Amino acid sequence: MRLGVHVVTYDFEGGPTAIAPMLAATGKAVDDAGIDNLSVMDHYWQMEMVGGPDLNMLEGYTTLGFLAAHTTSAELQLLVTGTTYRHPGLLAKIITTLDVLSGGRAVLGIGAAWYEAEAVGLGVPFPSTKERFERLEETLRIVRQMWSDDEGPFDGTHYQLGRTLNRPQPVRTPPIMVGGMGEKKTLRFVAKYADACNLFADPTDPSGTLRKLDILREHCDNEGSSFDRLRKTITCMAPADPAAGGAAFVEQMRGFADIGIDEVHVMPPSNDPAGFVRALGEHVVPAPVEHAVSAALVGLRRPG
Repeated sequence: MRLGVHVVTYDFEGGPTAIAPMLAATGKAVDDAGIDNLSVMDHYWQMEMVGGPDLNMLEGYTTLGFLAAHTTSAELQLLVTGTTYRHPGLLAKIITTLDVLSGGRAVLGIGAAWYEAEAVGLGVPFPSTKERFERLEETLRIVRQMWSDDEGPFDGTHYQLGRTLNRPQPVRTPPIMVGGMGEKKTLRFVAKYADACNLFADPTDPSGTLRKLDILREHCDNEGSSFDRLRKTITCMAPADPAAGGAAFVEQMRGFADIGIDEVHVMPPSNDPAGFVRALGEHVVPAPVEHAVSAALVGLRRPG
């Protein structure tokens, strides 16, 4: 099972001037630990459940560009970008730029968007749920077209592109992850357009995740696509102290691996993501044979 780290807070000791050094240190820790994926959120304001809009929040793709310069191997993505936040042609160009400058490590994580208050606050259009899903589907079609030899045009209900020219093309065609739990539309979009899903999971109970995977498999059958080709990922809370709870967490993840989950994204529960990642590297990521718990950690890393 692959391991990702999802950074969600930026209120570090020392204030705004401490943010860049902390993220740089987190990138180094990700490299040192062999973490497979590093992600941040795509919000204008901090979410209410994480403390609310008075707390710090960085623009997502600028942050990934910074992290690209402070990492060498981890995939980089937003978990996930809101489809209404950027015009899809510009979004494809942004992801391409990240991919080229990171040496082929960009992933497009995308969803229908939900945080209406931040959009209203900053004057960004926030259409109905129905329209957001329509725009999401058109965006998925557009980015796939822009990462191909087809230069258009594209004539959709919401977006019209005269020429889907994209130069340079990505080093690696970025995998597309559609995030969300919706059974009728979101998981159907995964089956039809994406390379990966992302589900929120209770680390103590894989049964809810298994039900979503069964629905995803049905959508794949209906769309004539391969369920097995999809990367199945979850996001969940990690132990606050990997030294104390790392072995138990690995055993919990074994249950998710057994139902087909390929990757878990964990959220640092503290305002020291660099320290948290270093602890993951020591107590969760597989280590050499002499590591005291290495036998229990087999499989919680990239295949091979």
